[in-house]
This record gives sequence, C-alpha cells and structure tokens, in this order.
Amino acid sequence: MIPLAGCSAIPNAGPSASDVIHQASNDSLQRYEFVDLTSEVTALLEQRAPPSLFAHFGDYRMTGEPRIGIGDSISVTIWEASSGGLFSAPLLDKVSTGSNSATIPEQIVGRDGAITVPYAGRVPVAGRTTREVQSVVEKALEGKAIQPQVLINVTHSLSNSVSVGGEVSTGARIPLSVKGDRLLDVLAAAGGVRAPVNETFVELSRGNKTTRVALVRVIANPKENIYLRPNDVLTLVREPQTFIAYGATGRNAEIPFEADGISLAQALSKAGGLLDERSDPQGVFVFRYEPENIARELDPASPLVGRGQLTPVVYRLNLRDANSLFVEQKFRIMNRDVIYVSNAPLTDVYKVMQVFNTAAANAGSAAAIATTVKW
Repeated sequence: MIPLAGCSAIPNAGPSASDVIHQASNDSLQRYEFVDLTSEVTALLEQRAPPSLFAHFGDYRMTGEPRIGIGDSISVTIWEASSGGLFSAPLLDKVSTGSNSATIPEQIVGRDGAITVPYAGRVPVAGRTTREVQSVVEKALEGKAIQPQVLINVTHSLSNSVSVGGEVSTGARIPLSVKGDRLLDVLAAAGGVRAPVNETFVELSRGNKTTRVALVRVIANPKENIYLRPNDVLTLVREPQTFIAYGATGRNAEIPFEADGISLAQALSKAGGLLDERSDPQGVFVFRYEPENIARELDPASPLVGRGQLTPVVYRLNLRDANSLFVEQKFRIMNRDVIYVSNAPLTDVYKVMQVFNTAAANAGSAAAIATTVKW
C-alpha cells in the first residue's frame, strides 16, 4: 500500500478522467459544464448552422440597373438633327463641317447630386439611371437645340462599386457591372487571393451587418457566391484554424486544420491517435467555450450560463462504447478547441511500481557494495 499512497505525487500530463468528472459534478468546485457525447448531443450541436452569406443577407439576385451617385464621373454627348444648332460645328462659307454633336468634358456629380449641361443648367442626376438622365437633359434642351439626342456615360463609378481589401493581390474599389457581379467575380477583378484558400475567410459588410465565411465554402457552394451590392465592403482575412492536442496522444501540439472544419475523429487521427500503453479510452475530452444559446440547450438549468456570455463546456467521448465511433464522426471541432486524453488509472500504479522497483534495485546494489567492502 505504500507505493499507492504516493500516486497523487506522481507526475501527470493533466487530470485523470475521474478528476474531470468530479470537478464538474461537485457544486463547490464546478467551473464548467460536463456533457457526455451521444447521438442526441451531436444532433443538437448540428442545429448550429455554420456562418452563411446566403442565410445572413438573404440575397441571391442580381442588382437592378445601376443608378448614378454623388462622386461618379459623367460624360455627356449631345447630337442635333441638323447643322446650325447650339452643339453643331460652325458653318464655313455656308458649308457645314459635318459634325452636329458636342461632348461635354467629363465632370463629377456634385454634393447636390447634379451636373452642369450648357443651356440646361444644373441637371439632377443622383439616384437616376443613365436613360432617365438622357430624357431629362433632352427635355431641358427642347426649344434650344435642334431635336437634341443625348448620350450619358458613367466613366468612373464610385457609388456602384465594392471596396475589396485584406489578403488580395490588389486592394481597390471594384466597379460593379450592369449584368451584376458575384463575390468570386469581384475577387477575380481584385487579382485573386494571396493567402492559401484553406486558411482564408471572406468577411462581407453590408450596412450594419457583417458575416465571415470560409472561402472554401463560397467556392464549394454556389449559393454562398452571392451577388454583391453597391458600397459592400469585402475583406479577405487569413486565419489558420487550429486545435490543441495533449495528454496521452501520439502528438502533443497545436495542430492546424482547414477552414471548412474537421470532425473529432479526424482531429484524433491528426493528433496521432491514443497511446495504447497510457491512454484511458473513457477519458477523451474536448474543452470549449460555447455561446449562450448552445449552453442553454445542453443544460437549461445551468448556473454557469450567463446572458451574452460564453460558457466553458467539457465534452467527454467514451471510446469503450462502439457507438462512439459514429458519434466522433459527427462532432465538429471548432477553432481553439482543446482535446485532452487522460492517462488510464493503472498508468499511475505502473509509475509507482517503476519508482519502487528502481528504489529496491538501488537498495540491493548498495547492500551488495556494503557486503563487499565489509568482506
């Protein structure tokens, strides 16, 4: 019994399975929620839909016809039906040079939302399409020009553009075309992504809403490749996803995984699996902070769940149960999860016996040396 009395002083990588369970069930020591992983629990967690551009913005249609905005650059060309008008070329010896049109120098839509057209004055254009502005200018020139026809061209559009930045080759304002542009079209126009695709997230801000989605999901799911809107802000963020594995695993390290996620089964494989000589198959734990809605679903009466706060939760996988091999395939690992595999109870006994045997061997050697010296 002497060796066993010293088990608590034997070095360990972390708490035993019984320690983890005890601290969760003891009210005076409880610091986290403890949840056994079952099919019911994984089904509940699967209700947490991954971030989605389509679900968040509900926007899978192309934009309407672009409208002119403040700051856009506009050019105006005016034609007349015959020579001798306001915008026709001058007559030389009663002969026309053949040009019955004039192009007004490019100008920027002012803060008043208008541009200046000779003989028409300030023409309001902001919020109108080019066709609508053409009609307004033609009407303003009636009786002044000879059957005028007008062509309005937006040479540089700020109001119908998307700001692209972050991990792209060229951060810039990308004008949206009349046909409508999807997210990947705009990324291509910005020169593509500099960071590895499997480590990159797309962050889209529209108005007061912002959502971040893994780029691989946008590429794989056409619904996520939504049409962009004027004044959207698109930011590419490189954020490698990792989990930490330690304890009785083949690899104790911070291990990266792809942005679209992995299952617990895949994570354990990346960590080198469980060590046969040390691990407790009933002591596979995942430590994680869960949002309020998930924590309340797991335990509605938990005193640890606070409004708008993250709750520490420990999930336990019992690999002695054959059904757990199915459960671990459905449990998704999140960024910064900690996977801990505890030592088997007999591991401590084995360590104590090793210490005892070493001490006994040393004592035997000392006795033999003493006998030899005495002789």
